[in-house]
Amino acid sequence: MPDPKQQSGVVDDPANIPPPSLGPPSTGNLVSDSFRSAGHIGQVPCARNSLLAGIASGVGIGFIRGMSAHPVVAGSWGMFTWAVISLTSFHFCTKRLEDQRQLTRLAIEKLPKQLRLKKEDDKESSSG
Repeated sequence: MPDPKQQSGVVDDPANIPPPSLGPPSTGNLVSDSFRSAGHIGQVPCARNSLLAGIASGVGIGFIRGMSAHPVVAGSWGMFTWAVISLTSFHFCTKRLEDQRQLTRLAIEKLPKQLRLKKEDDKESSSG
């Protein structure tokens, strides 16, 4: 029989909350897993925005550099900029998400204590 607490959305221990699915399950083959995961890149938190920021920056720097240098050099600058901006943006976004998850865990852990204290205060004020 299912637990009624689980159906109502109440979770006693935040550590028991499973992480979100980030794509298809692994088959063990690196090449096929990479191609299958590429189709699900939109499900990875922060990936889309990070890649778009990197693409925009890389195109911009590549175009500016291309005005004064050989196209191969400009392409190298663009690719380097894309990689650095995408990775940096992804890192900061995932860090921000992890900080938000930590605050949510703390709030979930403190909520039952606050409710117990409020119930005890209500009992004391009604009996006194």
